[in-house]
Amino acid sequence: MKVALIGYGMMGKVIEQKLLARGHEIVGIVSMDRLQSIKDISEPFDVIIDFSHPDNLASLLAYVDVHHTPIVVATTGYTDEQVASIKHAALQSPVVYTANFSLGVTVMQEVLRQITPILEDSFDIEVIEKHHNQKIDAPSGTAKMLVETLNPDGIYEEVFGREGSSKRKREIGIHAVRGGSIVGEHSVIYAGEDEVLEIKHEAHSKGIFANGAIKAAEFLVGKPVGLYNMHDVLFSK
Repeated sequence: MKVALIGYGMMGKVIEQKLLARGHEIVGIVSMDRLQSIKDISEPFDVIIDFSHPDNLASLLAYVDVHHTPIVVATTGYTDEQVASIKHAALQSPVVYTANFSLGVTVMQEVLRQITPILEDSFDIEVIEKHHNQKIDAPSGTAKMLVETLNPDGIYEEVFGREGSSKRKREIGIHAVRGGSIVGEHSVIYAGEDEVLEIKHEAHSKGIFANGAIKAAEFLVGKPVGLYNMHDVLFSK
């Protein structure tokens, strides 16, 4: 597999190492100290992996719209408008986009889909996410993704943090913790009468996101036009 790698920060370097270890070829790296644009890559490539910055999205999607190149969009922090543009690009090109490329989080989502309908009538549901003290957005994109999995039909009110005094309604509480160097933790708590079930994922390094992005790229090569996520990557036949 020949890859165009967008972004050469910490994640880009990790992806480079893992791609080469798996026998793939990187034909070009776009970053401030490498190539300035994807248009500067002279060799053909099979797929784009983007782990850069939201500001690069418009130029990348403009290239994809013309060349219909498969792209794995692994950058985070997009606005709603940018997410809409990613979905629009998938009308003409194969695209993998998700809030979290961890294989474990993807499996966690599948578990939540199966157990929530069984427990929702007799258990309260809370989501807690923890990240390092430099993370700007809260709650995390992954926490929002998990809530969408828990509440696909919008039957729960989504409550972000709590203060004051009010009786619990049909709701999902969502709580964010910021401190230290926590890479990422996400917990879903089902609290029932005299019992508590907690489904938890801990990220111990950012390498897990590189693994998922590479697996997504391998999946995407040769796929038809469309928007895919990590559930498709792991569970589609």
